[in-house]
Amino acid sequence: MAIPTWASAFEGVNKLFLVRPPALANVKRQIAPALNAAKLAGVEHIVFVSLLGAERNRFVPHAKIERYIEQLGIPATFLRASFFMQNLNTVHREDIKTRGELFMPAGNGKTSFIDVRDIAAVAVRALVEDGHLGKAYALTGREALTYYEVAEIFTEVLGKPIRYTNPSLLKFIWQMRDRGLSLDFILVMAAIYTTARLGLAGGITPDVEQLLGRPQLTIWQYVEDYRKFWL
Repeated sequence: MAIPTWASAFEGVNKLFLVRPPALANVKRQIAPALNAAKLAGVEHIVFVSLLGAERNRFVPHAKIERYIEQLGIPATFLRASFFMQNLNTVHREDIKTRGELFMPAGNGKTSFIDVRDIAAVAVRALVEDGHLGKAYALTGREALTYYEVAEIFTEVLGKPIRYTNPSLLKFIWQMRDRGLSLDFILVMAAIYTTARLGLAGGITPDVEQLLGRPQLTIWQYVEDYRKFWL
């Protein structure tokens, strides 16, 4: 039943904006069939929201998707994005709102957080403008912060104490499993936070500013704009 559904969905489509659903980690079973259908339907350009450093980390699902798109021969633009600010009002919302904590095993490492509104703006340009086929852009925010610094921003903007608890990797995995999240999803999260813990997530690139002609949104602005999620 799935293949006819995909075929119908791609009918008349020549460009595809692809975002991996966070809970889907098995690329061969869960993502590849849709990409196969896109190829058969004649999709001519895929803009894929990938992960910063995916070209050097072959184990994350994003890297596997990039390779599969390349194997299919569909022209693509890879938006290799840093950690989404909006993860803090989705995946980590309840931790911040009800427990007043940032609970992620990132150690003291810095992260160049990016607002998904900036990613969306870049994606629009990649889809409607010429010149982006075959390109890979490294999308980051304009500053790199530790989660201790992020907690301070939350505390000041929200007017209530938010602390970064810096759990061990094992404690994080156990706690997320206890909350009912799938192991595949937890392991992807753990891999991303380990990148930060190892000091590999703090790089800053000019790609967003050059593509949009304006500075990236800051995490301070993000917390101000989304404050209702944590109050």
